Amino acid sequence: MKTYVFSCGKITLTARPSDFSYTVTLENGDKWTMKKTPSIRYTDGTAEPFPAPAECKKIGSGTGFALAVTYRGFSDPDLTAVSVIRLNERSGELSFSLDITGDRPDRIDKVYYPAPFEFKAKKGEGFTVLPRMQGLLIPVGTPITVANGNVFERDAYMPFFGQIKKGSGYTAIFDTPYDASYEPQKNDIAPVWRTSLCGFSYPRNMIYRFDCPCDHNVIAKNYRAYKIERGELVTLKEKEQRNPNVKKLIGLPVIHTHIAVHIAKESMFYDPGDPSHNDHHVSFYERAEQLRRLKKLGLAHAYTHFDGWGLHGYDNLHPSPFPPHQAAGGAEGMKRLADVCKKLGYIFGIHDQYRDYYYDNPDFDLDEGVIYKDGSRPFHTVWNGGAHTFLCSELAPGYVNRNYDKFKELGIDIAASYLDVFSVVELDECHNPLHRTTRERCAYNRRRCLDILTKRGIIPSSEEVLDCILPSQVLCHHAPFYTKELGAYDSYTEGVPIPLLELVYHDCIVVPWIGLPDERGGWGIPKTDSAYVYALLYGCPVYCPIDADEADIDNVKYACSAAKKLAYEELVKHEFIDGDYRRQRTTFSDGTVVEADLDSGEVRIK
Repeated sequence: MKTYVFSCGKITLTARPSDFSYTVTLENGDKWTMKKTPSIRYTDGTAEPFPAPAECKKIGSGTGFALAVTYRGFSDPDLTAVSVIRLNERSGELSFSLDITGDRPDRIDKVYYPAPFEFKAKKGEGFTVLPRMQGLLIPVGTPITVANGNVFERDAYMPFFGQIKKGSGYTAIFDTPYDASYEPQKNDIAPVWRTSLCGFSYPRNMIYRFDCPCDHNVIAKNYRAYKIERGELVTLKEKEQRNPNVKKLIGLPVIHTHIAVHIAKESMFYDPGDPSHNDHHVSFYERAEQLRRLKKLGLAHAYTHFDGWGLHGYDNLHPSPFPPHQAAGGAEGMKRLADVCKKLGYIFGIHDQYRDYYYDNPDFDLDEGVIYKDGSRPFHTVWNGGAHTFLCSELAPGYVNRNYDKFKELGIDIAASYLDVFSVVELDECHNPLHRTTRERCAYNRRRCLDILTKRGIIPSSEEVLDCILPSQVLCHHAPFYTKELGAYDSYTEGVPIPLLELVYHDCIVVPWIGLPDERGGWGIPKTDSAYVYALLYGCPVYCPIDADEADIDNVKYACSAAKKLAYEELVKHEFIDGDYRRQRTTFSDGTVVEADLDSGEVRIK
């Protein structure tokens, strides 16, 4: 087959579909080439490369160049794949779409398309940029060890990645992200498409943007521009318009503590040798006194987050944890704590859960649970409450409405609520014939739950930050870095941590950091680093311990004061000072510049 060449001014595309070769040449002569053969992996474990194109033709396009390539001749003769490659002459945007028809249910597992761009940079010549949690910059020469990077999980808070070689680079955006993942193949990053409800179901699309010069800032801003262009970037200011109470949150420290704990015998956290570990509580009244103490010490305002307010305590009985914990003071005690918070000028927030579906909850019905495509059901005993499956997301909004009506009946003024795991765990695909649900629909349902809170004037939050949940989310528990031993408090990251999430969304969500100036390490924090320093560097608030002393409070107030000034500002740029990864600089849209030395802990705000 012939070679097609098209130039849009910014870049030139040379396409040779017969051998799956596509080369992008930038204005400065830099080239990015993909030439691997796309492939299909089937559910029986076998893999099949795409056959040679059966047909290739230019198709009409008033916006640039478009090429349609049809593939037939797979081992399944009914299978046909059609890809369309487009180069937009105005924007220089290159896209690859793929549609597969004729596939039998549950025959295809994954499709590798398009091929990855070859990344032949030598050590010192380039970087890979991955949206793994807060963000990761991997210099050439550092192994990329993640085996499977599903979009909208911790491996990819946001649906894009990028690579930089000798100053030029590309941004790869999953334009159809809900069933997407990426796979490192040595130094190359391959887009991978999963099926939806056992079929390829709909066309998949990748978008590429090329820049010279390029760095991680350019890659992040390309994605931000993509979201703005589609009307999908929802700022804190816009969230305040939906719910004026959001404004009260800005610049506040987070006080996170618990009321009651009950650990079932089958839970991994159960300690047979220490009954007090498995069952304990602090009364609502005692927590109220602790907040009064913080107020007297000078903490004028705060956001509170109380775990374990339900009948059996934290991570128990959901989604039906009522009534409030009796020994801790019951509904009257919980109401009193909420009232005290309001009087102190503190926001009363609670932990809540609508995914883990506990077998001993009073409304349990297995028919409400998720079913996997093989007919099995999820089953876990990890968390405190023991045996649970997953509630189908289709049913979660109904429970949210019911429960917050119940709080209203009890006279408990819930000002904020944290719907656990919605913004971190995988999107649930449910094959239960009573409520079949795609991953995309699951994201919609989770946002609906948060939107129910918003409509009630309740500040909505969740665990971390998934791009698909963020439009309905105001606050997260944390969004730190992907460390080598995820969950360990003394680990390291692979590569170099970067604020990729903040570069895209700083003015859209409040991300607090857990740590005071003299602390190093933590959950998702490299053991050599200070979360407090990252909070200052990124313009974010911090947590305040429930037992904080005056010195702690002074440090908390300093960080939160800076965060309040920067909450509505875009994080414009993140830099390494003189190329030193340990010395960093951030610049915000109001002109504020923050410089930090990660080794010494010194921070300067200009």
